[in-house]
Amino acid sequence: MEITFNTPALLFPAISLLLLAYTNRYLALANLIRKLHDEYMRGEKTHHLLQQIKILRIRINMVRQMQALGVFSFLCCVVTMYGVYQQWTHVTSYVFAVSLLSLLVSLFISLLEISQSTKALEWELSDMEELEKTNFFSDLWGKGGDKGEKKEP
Repeated sequence: MEITFNTPALLFPAISLLLLAYTNRYLALANLIRKLHDEYMRGEKTHHLLQQIKILRIRINMVRQMQALGVFSFLCCVVTMYGVYQQWTHVTSYVFAVSLLSLLVSLFISLLEISQSTKALEWELSDMEELEKTNFFSDLWGKGGDKGEKKEP
């Protein structure tokens, strides 16, 4: 397969959009971390604070890896274009392959980061579900399995 200027140039817009999406994820995580830090400093410690901190640390590292691999893929595309200009046909195909692999790993890490994000949201939902377990009606009829039983005075 012959690689021309157009081959790596096709990846430029895709990689640019991915880097923009990764930067938006990073900024959202940074805002969330700042919000949790403010709550922690005010003494508002939630039930899952340590779990949230652990997952946020993992996610921020994943986003950093995604960004680094995306930038590396972009640089490999630029080197590929320079290789095409210099007519280094053998080296150009390997550098372009490295660019594609880097982009693929970046996307795979993005998938894992989304999985971590979903896990954190599940914990938030579980907190709200516990609120539902203790409400006016469950307190009215008593807690536990005594729904049909009468309470003695």
